[in-house]
Amino acid sequence: MVQDIRKNEIGCILLGSDTGIREGTKVARTGKKAGVPVGDAYVGRVVNALGEAIDGKGEIKSDDYRPIENEAPGIVDRKSVSVPLETGILSIDAMFPIGRGQRELIIGDRQTGKTSIALDTILNQKGKDVICVYVAIGQKASTVAKVVNTLQTHGAMDYTIIVSSTASDCAPLQYIAPYAGTAMAEYFMHKGKDALIIYDDLSKHAVAYRALSLLLGRSPRT
Repeated sequence: MVQDIRKNEIGCILLGSDTGIREGTKVARTGKKAGVPVGDAYVGRVVNALGEAIDGKGEIKSDDYRPIENEAPGIVDRKSVSVPLETGILSIDAMFPIGRGQRELIIGDRQTGKTSIALDTILNQKGKDVICVYVAIGQKASTVAKVVNTLQTHGAMDYTIIVSSTASDCAPLQYIAPYAGTAMAEYFMHKGKDALIIYDDLSKHAVAYRALSLLLGRSPRT
């Protein structure tokens, strides 16, 4: 995936194995934007940042292909926030009403229950025709497995997609994971359905982006 276009060279990131790739290796551009396959069959599955199944249940038949970097609609084109989205936690729903189409940041120290709030919100969407996408960025594989088990136990995987980019994955996969999750959710959005995306957590995404920026020889910014 091309990240930098310079006068006589380009900077790109590898989304797979670098075995056999060295200086002077011939490459060719595909002519299309980096993206992920999307479709109804992804609901209930665990996939990596490239949309490949990692739950051992076989390949997933995709209905479409969406670029991971897609321009967001302008403010004028967006519908105003009018429908509530309950977390199921009374204290939060009473003090901080959240609407469909709204973004909310969960801030807290380690082990304070941030992921628990996110999972409770997914569980509370049962029967409300909301597609949930849980994006795990830089987490341990065992942690992701616990999340999957929790959602399966409560029947929440019937309307949930899990995009997993664990700590053992390379920085480029951790970097594109939230974009891949958004692309999958936008597929349902354009079909007229409501979607809830949870990024857990974006601090790991910032670390991955910084690593890529430093390797590409540019300012990591913030």
